[in-house]
Order: sequence, then structure tokens, then C-alpha cells
Amino acid sequence: MAETPDIRVAPVEASFRDALLALSVHDEQYAFVGRIAVSLVDAESCAGSEPMAILCDGEPMGFYRIERHANTLAEVEFARPTLGLRSFFIDTRWQGRGLGTRALEAAMHDMAHRYPWAKDVALTVNLRNAPGLALYRRAGFQETGGLYHGGRSGPQYLMLRALPRSNPT
Repeated sequence: MAETPDIRVAPVEASFRDALLALSVHDEQYAFVGRIAVSLVDAESCAGSEPMAILCDGEPMGFYRIERHANTLAEVEFARPTLGLRSFFIDTRWQGRGLGTRALEAAMHDMAHRYPWAKDVALTVNLRNAPGLALYRRAGFQETGGLYHGGRSGPQYLMLRALPRSNPT
């Protein structure tokens, strides 16, 4: 029986930056997620963003960015303190193994720990991105009922999920 891989997330460090830049998605997925080089540089240059690596047994397998001001995602104000999740993707070599849901869980627990003031996480997903929509639903995100029309590839669902509560130690 195969061992369960260790999935964790970490802020982007110089030691694995080159490996992150080598990650990619299938050509048809670029309609929904930007190229890693552009996303990484943009996140590093935005004061409210934090570039994050998704690691499998210590090897970079994906990327996302945290937005400390979720209203930058869809130009809406949220009722509770909310973080934004943007540019989430898993490299083509790692897709189809059920690791996306585990990576999202790791990201959610990490955000709850490092941003104790936040209550929710918001994201947008293109209406045509059926695999992405299914992944976010499996991870507990729900549509808010509104659409965001500012995406480069067409309308997007605005989705929201509460952060997990920290377990007292």
C-alpha cells in the first residue's frame, strides 16, 4: 500500500522558487489561471498579497496567493473579515490524484493559523471551469449567489467558505 503523501503549504522561499517557476497547467486551463511567472511576480509586488507554494513531500506541486483584502477579488465588501484566495493551481504532473482538495484544506488551516482575525475565505471561479468548481465545492466553498463579470475569461462565481476554527493546544 502506498504511503499518503505529506501535503503542506508555505510562503514562497528562494530555495524552491525555480521549481515553482517550472510548474504548469494544461493549455486549456490557462483560460482560468495565469502563468506562474506572472502570478508570482505580481503577488510579490503587491503589498496585500502573499505568494504561497503547495508542497508534496517537500516538492513544489502547486501555487496560490493570499489576498489580505478580499474585496480586491470581485470588488465587493464582505460582512465578516475575509481573505481572498487567488491563482490556485496544481501542476499537470500532480493533477488527477485527489491532491487538490487536500492542498485546499492545508491552505485553509494555514490561513486560519496565520490570520486569526479572518473568518472567511473568498475566491472566484469561471463558470466554464467545471473541474475547478467541483474542487472548490468538495472543499466546502459555496456560491454567494452573485457573479463577478470582471474576469478576463468571462463571468465567474463568487464563492465563500468559513475558515476552520483553531484547535486549542
